[in-house]
Amino acid sequence: MSRYYNNFGKTGKLLFKTALLLLLSSGGRALQAQQLYDLPEAGTATRWISFENIHGEKGAAAKENKGAKGHSSEWIRAGGRKVLMDYSGAGVIHRIWMTVIDRSPAALRSIRIEMYWDNAAKPAVSAPLGDFFGISLGLRTAFQSAAFSDPEGRSFNCYIPMPFKRHAKVVFINESKSDQLLFYDINFSVLKQPLQQAAYFHTYWSTNKDTRLGEDFAILPQIKGKGRFLGTNIGIVTDKVYGSTWFGEGEVKIYLDGDKTYPTLAGTGTEDYIGSAWNLGAFSNLYQGAPVVDKVKGRFSFYRYHIPDPVFFNTSCRVTIQQMGGGGRDSIRAIVKAGGRARPVSVMTRDGLIPLLDTPGYPDLFDDRFSKDEWVNFYRVDDYSATAYFYLDRPENELPPLPPVAERIKGL
Repeated sequence: MSRYYNNFGKTGKLLFKTALLLLLSSGGRALQAQQLYDLPEAGTATRWISFENIHGEKGAAAKENKGAKGHSSEWIRAGGRKVLMDYSGAGVIHRIWMTVIDRSPAALRSIRIEMYWDNAAKPAVSAPLGDFFGISLGLRTAFQSAAFSDPEGRSFNCYIPMPFKRHAKVVFINESKSDQLLFYDINFSVLKQPLQQAAYFHTYWSTNKDTRLGEDFAILPQIKGKGRFLGTNIGIVTDKVYGSTWFGEGEVKIYLDGDKTYPTLAGTGTEDYIGSAWNLGAFSNLYQGAPVVDKVKGRFSFYRYHIPDPVFFNTSCRVTIQQMGGGGRDSIRAIVKAGGRARPVSVMTRDGLIPLLDTPGYPDLFDDRFSKDEWVNFYRVDDYSATAYFYLDRPENELPPLPPVAERIKGL
């Protein structure tokens, strides 16, 4: 880390330390302190872009209606789009805030936000609005993390630093069926010189369309380049055929720098990955949380941000999660009889874990010799979606584009 830090100029070091303070602080304490009274080098300036100053120009804000709240919002018609930021020069976005009038799940999955860096033809960020801002499934609830927050379930805040060298463009695209009243502001620093060693911020949103039993869900398909996997928020709507059985036995796997069959990094279970244990309740912490835990409707949204525990890669990165749950033998038998897709993979007994895929000849699920009243981990297929956040050493990536609206809202 020190070699990257030493490559920054005075302004870069200040911004780096400020980001650490914001992202690593808790209860007024920071893992690495930064004096708030430190001043940047000459040429650094603060700008806010909103409808009151759409170009972020000096001395040009709140000019309409003689300065008396003349242009705080705009209606973005259904099917319309609005460029929220189009700035030429070097800088770092520090905070994005916005709110819209229709915050239904369908609307928040239909509206998309895009970000382009340094005049790239393809967006580095292209994601449904609600999912991008920290909670999946088009849902909103009050929560706070180091990267995103929503104080009362009505707004969208992002605090992830987003540096750019020559140009930044942010676009709001309303693909919903309703007109949207939009308020927003984007807070950023203008830099005299770009941060040459800084990586570009990217996201990737996906859902498990046409998935197969036993197939891991790709949170982030393989990307090539040098960068950092920042984390993810994941949404799951469980299939009713699985009843009250547990969905979250799937392990997160991170394939680094050419890993093929097996990853370098692997977790031990879904709720384990987000820092919880033994089932899952609703909570929100700085780096991990589950803002939505609805066991009646089978809806779950949770996140994990690798801020104090960075995940770096030098040539490639791929992130997946197993679609796996757990329950008793008889519960899984009932699921199969009801037409549900299920396949046992291991049995937890008091003598230890029996890995069924490595144990030829173990009795079939419907054989009475199959362990009864023990915990059985089994492949299953639920409705997964995820937003992956990462930094990359280039302003574009080769990942697939955002799916069309019909695919994004399916299952909500």
